[in-house]
Amino acid sequence: MVGQITGAVLALDIGGTKVAAGVGTADGTLHSVVSVPTPRRTGDDDLWEAVCDLLEPRVAGCMAVGVGCGGPMALGGETVSPLNIPAWRGFPLRRRLIERFELPVAIDNDAKALAIAEGWWGAAVGEANYLAMVVSTGVGGGIVSDGRLLDGAGGNAGHIGHVIVEPGGRLCVCGARGCLEAEASGPSIEAMTGRPPSEATTEVRRRTGRLVGRAVGSVANLLDLRLAVVAGSVALGFGDDFFDAAQGELDRTACIEFARGAMIVPCGLGADGPLLGAAAVGFRSLVTHE
Repeated sequence: MVGQITGAVLALDIGGTKVAAGVGTADGTLHSVVSVPTPRRTGDDDLWEAVCDLLEPRVAGCMAVGVGCGGPMALGGETVSPLNIPAWRGFPLRRRLIERFELPVAIDNDAKALAIAEGWWGAAVGEANYLAMVVSTGVGGGIVSDGRLLDGAGGNAGHIGHVIVEPGGRLCVCGARGCLEAEASGPSIEAMTGRPPSEATTEVRRRTGRLVGRAVGSVANLLDLRLAVVAGSVALGFGDDFFDAAQGELDRTACIEFARGAMIVPCGLGADGPLLGAAAVGFRSLVTHE
């Protein structure tokens, strides 16, 4: 599909820590990138106006708007309710963007968006079956099976952050205990240690990697996957300590024959991954609807 893409799209990545925007082109590059901290005020229009301020100077010449946003959300992003952005609950993001910018708008979960981009331009090029993950303010995932991005009934397939990795563990914002997101996200690490993730000890980095590897092992066993591509400020910031521990736990838990030898690797797109994911969502919608 990527070979059919031309032109440029407006890309928007909405995260719990920052909101970023830029112009994405068909060769997997970004232009005019800018970001701001995610507003902490409780009004939904505070974040909306921040989004508009980022997009308006960049909209000229773009064919569509592609958005990656935390979930859960209604199918197609008609409404979004990111767990790590309490101000938006049932926010009609797609309609508001269409009304404001008068362009086609495509919205998907940020980790699903990353999965598309990593398959087109990153570490999963040429792979038909893989998992893409973001380990950052939240923990999300996107799954590609037989070359097709899995959506699920409501567009929320791939929420690996809510796989239980520590039964009876910390209370998650979703309401369950021991979710990967409750144990391995940046805010959870800070709550447990009293330090920001950038100051995490070697043992914390390794523990986080082990928990991610445990979750990936379950997914590899369930879905017959042999590759997990991991992005996000926590995972990439923790570096070799994280990835070595994650691979070790994956080796320990993915023991059924078809999953044995599965790999967990850093994303190929680096810090640009989430925004390139948003661009990929926009391009994919244009090709799909031609």
